[in-house]
Amino acid sequence: MFYIKWIVRIVVFILLLGFAVKNVEPVTLKYFLNYQWHEPLIVFLLIFFIVGVSVGLLVATGSLFKQRRELQHLRREFNQLEKSMELASQPKPLRDVSTAAHIDVV
Repeated sequence: MFYIKWIVRIVVFILLLGFAVKNVEPVTLKYFLNYQWHEPLIVFLLIFFIVGVSVGLLVATGSLFKQRRELQHLRREFNQLEKSMELASQPKPLRDVSTAAHIDVV
């Protein structure tokens, strides 16, 4: 399994490297106020990919923390229920019923 992972990683790296080598022609990115940025296409692709991954991770972080808080709450609730079940399952002490038979009724 270890070797298969490395083979897949090497193949993906070679494909991405080939993609980068083929996309080196300059591209102009135009901003407001006539500002322009000239770089190879692969630079823009990598920058926007990194920005997209970062934004996706930031969005996912919020729900991840929410799920962690909910999981902690459910674990605490489970532990409380488990403790109450242990207390309920413990045998109760028997009452001494021998003294009740010796009460005289007048």
